Amino acid sequence: MTQTTNAALQDRRLSAIPRGVATMLPRFAARAQGAELWDVEGKRYIDFAGGIAVLNTGHNHPKVKAAVAGQLDNFSHTCFQVVPYESYIALAERLNALVPIAEPCQTLFLTTGAEAVENAIKIARAHTGRPGVIAFSGGFHGRTMMGMALTGKVAPYKVGFGPFPGDIYHVPYPNAYHGISVADSLTALEDRFKSDIEPTRIAALILEPIQGEGGFVISPPEWVAALREICDRYGILLIADEIQTGFARTGKMFAIEHSGVEPDLMTMAKSLAGGFPLSAVTGKASIMDSANPGGLGGTYAGSPLACAAGLAVLDVIEEEKLIERAIHLGDRMTTRLKALASRNDVSCVGEIRGQGAMVAMELVKNRDANSPDADLAKALVHKAAENGLILLSCGTRGNVIRFLSPLVITDAQLDEGLDILESALLSVL
Repeated sequence: MTQTTNAALQDRRLSAIPRGVATMLPRFAARAQGAELWDVEGKRYIDFAGGIAVLNTGHNHPKVKAAVAGQLDNFSHTCFQVVPYESYIALAERLNALVPIAEPCQTLFLTTGAEAVENAIKIARAHTGRPGVIAFSGGFHGRTMMGMALTGKVAPYKVGFGPFPGDIYHVPYPNAYHGISVADSLTALEDRFKSDIEPTRIAALILEPIQGEGGFVISPPEWVAALREICDRYGILLIADEIQTGFARTGKMFAIEHSGVEPDLMTMAKSLAGGFPLSAVTGKASIMDSANPGGLGGTYAGSPLACAAGLAVLDVIEEEKLIERAIHLGDRMTTRLKALASRNDVSCVGEIRGQGAMVAMELVKNRDANSPDADLAKALVHKAAENGLILLSCGTRGNVIRFLSPLVITDAQLDEGLDILESALLSVL
């Protein structure tokens, strides 16, 4: 029997799958557990990507596996809009109680993060009767038409796919390292009100409390508070996109909690169900109930398998104290990365930033914030993979390395991954 190899599978992949589905590494997974993954050739990797923030509870967590297996013994699908089931309700109740919103809440389940964003905008428009939406440069909200319109990064997400839905307006996101202040962002927002759309025509303002694809840029609390005040002044809904930041990643259950600001709606996905496709919109019941019956939902929305997984994920986060674990991991990572950045022979690290275990390293030339080094980031990702570490890059300039290891990673595994990272970086300089 011929052994399956990464190269053979890559040849098949290139023939069978369109190039628009980009694959970062030509390594094909065979099995995974916790924070470790093995490819089809038996090579082991430390996983610092977590399926892009999907695996906060790790690969194949025993409790999640058991919950899904138990549900599979009963039924795999009915469509909640046809024959409902208790797990959908139970998970909604738990999210309604967990989100940092004081008013009574309701939850809608969907399948993907982009669906959650689309439906949050639908609900906001239904509630306000307004068309406009404010989003932010560098933000990422999905690859659907509305998701692309909201996303503040052209390549590769928007090239060749327009025209996009109208009444979407972008404002700079504060980024001190790139010279964009809170005042700059707020001034630009007021300029939009004067030059593009009056605020009384805006249904919602959507923001990531920490930009994911944009480079792990952290929102200043005073900026989020100012946006809340502006939204209240003009009757605009504030939507927190917690798709990448949610479920203990930042040292809070949700990243918006770091600002102390209460949103009106929240979108969630990724680590909500430990690797099973599930997303959610949770928000004030007075807003969520604005859509007419039949206006929300989807055939696979709120899959019983994914809802069972989601309930188990919330149990694991609580029982294994993953919020506290995220803080510990973040401290350990940033201490090590800042030590690396301070070395005389390492002039390529411009900034280390993060909250909890959502940490990033921005690569530049000669410590110059205005000289991004995307080529170095790409080379580092590939060299790290050769040495057994899965990394992800991001950022509007393609020069940021982001760290999204499962929160169940051991200290020894984390240190091993950071050793590989340091060695790989030094070898590609």
